[in-house]
Amino acid sequence: MEGVADVVEGLEHQHRALVGLLEPLDEEGWRRPTRCEGWEVADVVLHLVQTNELAVGSATGRLASVLDDLTAGTGPASDVDEGAALMVARQRGAPTADLLARWQDGADELRRVLLAADPHQRVNWVAGELSIRTLATTRLAETWIHTGDVADALGGVVEPTAHLRHVARLAWRTLPYAFARAGRPVPGPVAFHLLGPSGETWDFVPDEPAATIITGPGVDLCLVAARRVSPADSALVGRGPDAAAVLELVRTYA
Repeated sequence: MEGVADVVEGLEHQHRALVGLLEPLDEEGWRRPTRCEGWEVADVVLHLVQTNELAVGSATGRLASVLDDLTAGTGPASDVDEGAALMVARQRGAPTADLLARWQDGADELRRVLLAADPHQRVNWVAGELSIRTLATTRLAETWIHTGDVADALGGVVEPTAHLRHVARLAWRTLPYAFARAGRPVPGPVAFHLLGPSGETWDFVPDEPAATIITGPGVDLCLVAARRVSPADSALVGRGPDAAAVLELVRTYA
């Protein structure tokens, strides 16, 4: 199993991809609507700023205080998505140059903190307790998702890389969480047999024989888990008793 450094390398790649999209933008570009309902490009970047700051707080034992700072005066939220929307609404409107600088500083700090931490250390996060390595992978997943949202708003695409293997693995490992979050019974053993963007194989298999098997492009799996493509519009194929439910519920974020 790869260490946290490989995950952070993928995270750095996504950070560079995002800044490459943002640096040339004029004000009109920052105000373009995205596929995140109600959010412009600037709102998506602000969300990444805030969640990166939360991740730094998590890795350094300060999650509660950082969350208090970001949510002061917003009132209670019914779920994670509403909480994120309230945080963005509270801080939107800053000059875009300041927003970009805040994002870059926070992204750099996040990578430093993740690399300095014990990858097996357990820390608190919005979805419960997880390891530093898993926290790094959630940041890779969310940054990739929202870089794609920004690219889509600007009429571009994000080229997939082999680093998405970490995102696909996260989606596979967190299937029990995804089912529990939806109030559904945990599925039987599930295997993913996927192809990476260069044709490499991404195999994630349980310790016992798999009852349900998902095959197809790894990028499609990541997009389905990110709720950016529906299973029906992907090239994924599932067989076994829980195949439809797995493709419906698989996710990469809280």
